Amino acid sequence: MLETTAVLKAWESFYVIVGSSAGALIGLQFVVVTIIAESRVRSSGHELAAFGTPTVMHFVAVLLIAAIVSAPWPSLALPSVAFGVSGAFGLAYEARVLLRTQRQTRYKMVLEDWVWHIILPFLAYAGLASGSVLLRSHPARALFDIGGAALLLLLIGIHNAWDTTTWVLMDSSRPRQTDAEETV
Repeated sequence: MLETTAVLKAWESFYVIVGSSAGALIGLQFVVVTIIAESRVRSSGHELAAFGTPTVMHFVAVLLIAAIVSAPWPSLALPSVAFGVSGAFGLAYEARVLLRTQRQTRYKMVLEDWVWHIILPFLAYAGLASGSVLLRSHPARALFDIGGAALLLLLIGIHNAWDTTTWVLMDSSRPRQTDAEETV
């Protein structure tokens, strides 16, 4: 138990910073959604499912990773399973996000969107899953994979929240077409 406690304890400060940042940013994302709701932007809801909800989920994943690392585990076996399940869930969720982005029609994705909304989250969740596999045999290396995944998810969430907010603000400042103009 001492080795397990020591290897996880070494990451305590990192996860205090990353986990508390993710928790605060979850609340801030609710402000973003409120701005969207109050804007003149018309949405089918597919855009929120494709871009807004995944951002919150990335922040939640970071918070979960921080909680897993901070728990007083008796061995590395259980956190390994928890990270593995979280990574697998994240990969499956990213497949769903990909489908959602293709279903929405209001916004045409560009290369930057593909990188930040699909590719980087997939890599982060893959890093989390690979870290879970290595945790018992190579804990120091695995914890860097897991920490890198958590930090990447936090940065993805920050980027995507900012990107969404600026897009909504820019789009809402454009003159709106009337229903008659849209049907022409």
